Amino acid sequence: MQERLHQNDNKKKIESFRDLIVWQKSHELVLDVFQLTARFPKKDQAYLFTKTRDTALIIPANIATGFEKRGKKAKVHFYRLALTEMEQLRYMIILAEDLGYYKDSAAFFEKCENIEKMLKRLIRSIASSSNQ
Repeated sequence: MQERLHQNDNKKKIESFRDLIVWQKSHELVLDVFQLTARFPKKDQAYLFTKTRDTALIIPANIATGFEKRGKKAKVHFYRLALTEMEQLRYMIILAEDLGYYKDSAAFFEKCENIEKMLKRLIRSIASSSNQ
């Protein structure tokens, strides 16, 4: 089963996790999180700052790991872990917004939703493929 899609060339064979649009988008999300958390007050950098960044980093890391796995179950497992981390990240952004550290989360949540949809499509595609 060939995971889909490089952002720049839909016909290019996927040879690396970096070729997956879902990984590219989740990596961009990490960069957004790093910019956002840089504005957190020093008093919250011990936990909220670190935890938010760590959670964001795990999303593309799990996509990369899942890409490298051979079996369908292993691939799906890591892609589902990425979905779980996405939910945790959403909560942390809600908390940051409620604490007054972030004002406009709508665009951020839209990016999260798009990544989630891509991951779910990827999981369905793998689960329905004939490859083991």
